[in-house]
Amino acid sequence: MVLPVSTVLGGLGIALSGLSRSYPVTLLFVAIAGLGVAAYHPESARLARMASEGSHRSMAWFSTGGNIGFALAPLLVGVAVGAGGLAWTPVLLVPALVGAVISVPVIRALGPRPGHATQQGVTRREDDVRSFIKMTVAVVFRSIAFIGLSTFIALYAQQRMGAGPAAGTAALFILYLGGIVGSVLGGSLASRWDRVRVSRWSYLVTAIAIAGVVWAPGPAIYLFVAMASAGLYVPFSLQVTLAQDYLPSRVGTASGITLGLTVSIGGLASPILGVRADATTLQAALAPLTLMPIFSWLMFRLLREPSIKVPAKARPDAANG
Repeated sequence: MVLPVSTVLGGLGIALSGLSRSYPVTLLFVAIAGLGVAAYHPESARLARMASEGSHRSMAWFSTGGNIGFALAPLLVGVAVGAGGLAWTPVLLVPALVGAVISVPVIRALGPRPGHATQQGVTRREDDVRSFIKMTVAVVFRSIAFIGLSTFIALYAQQRMGAGPAAGTAALFILYLGGIVGSVLGGSLASRWDRVRVSRWSYLVTAIAIAGVVWAPGPAIYLFVAMASAGLYVPFSLQVTLAQDYLPSRVGTASGITLGLTVSIGGLASPILGVRADATTLQAALAPLTLMPIFSWLMFRLLREPSIKVPAKARPDAANG
């Protein structure tokens, strides 16, 4: 029952974070939330793979759900804190409790099933550690690009447009909306072509799009923000399943590393971009982000689609595409 417990733990940390006047105690509650989130992602990705039985479309929808939640979270926090101040942060536990309750029947339905090839819907294979490491490096570069954009795009859009906060808010909304579209698109494309090929092309398009974000004049920045976001999220769910297929004996570990790096590494790089922006300009700070998708593309050039034998009944994509 790791999934419901970790969901409640993450929500509990956030719920309590606004109640303390002590900075160290607040950090403790945030750390508790972080532990819950860290425990949630590997297990949720493992169970999602079991439920999808190898379907790229299904895994894409799983990722899309997370992206929708990520986009809605600031809105929910704003409503709660705006209504009653930090004393109202405990209401943020409610979504976590709902999610935990919903997950229980799902876990029971996905219990051990006789005759199933494996819990991930694929046959047992040896781990391909080298490919997993290469793909992990690609995920690191993707993370830096996305977190860098999400951190500074609102301020940068205001500067480029010469407008107020609304211009920045619009850019941030488009960035999140493009991620939702990209996740769904990635699953559909992977049902027709292999995941490695789709990811390669996506990263090339993303490099062009980020260049447009940095240097395009006027309102064109919004078009390129949408393209960059969709391009960065097309490989998102595909990388999770690729990681699981490269490390079939350690699916939870593969999922945790792949999903965790999308936040942690990018977050570590953001202060460096901020320091560069203070020393030069925000445009100069964001310019190196155009290289990140190119580095990811180079890593994917070294990868090949895993050879997997999936039982016919576990291949919904074959019937749909």
